[in-house]
Amino acid sequence: MKLLLSCLLFFNLLCFLLFALDKRKAQRDQRRMAEKMLHLATLPGATPGAWAAIWLLHHKNRKAAFWGVTLGLTLRQGAVLYFTWPYFQAPL
Repeated sequence: MKLLLSCLLFFNLLCFLLFALDKRKAQRDQRRMAEKMLHLATLPGATPGAWAAIWLLHHKNRKAAFWGVTLGLTLRQGAVLYFTWPYFQAPL
């Protein structure tokens, strides 16, 4: 369980940092990351990191299509957590 939580923390921090890097590149008119890359960074359970970046950094907060995909990933990850949670509670 500790390993899983450590991995989730790592992926959320990585996702937040990728969003921050993309925001910085946007402010400096540099070549930016593809939205697909940001969504891929969100895939491994990192939707909290993505939402934190969207709200705190005000990054991609006006793009409805980006929000839609992020919301879909959030719902998907929530469903996976909901259905797998009993297996994490059972002693091995």
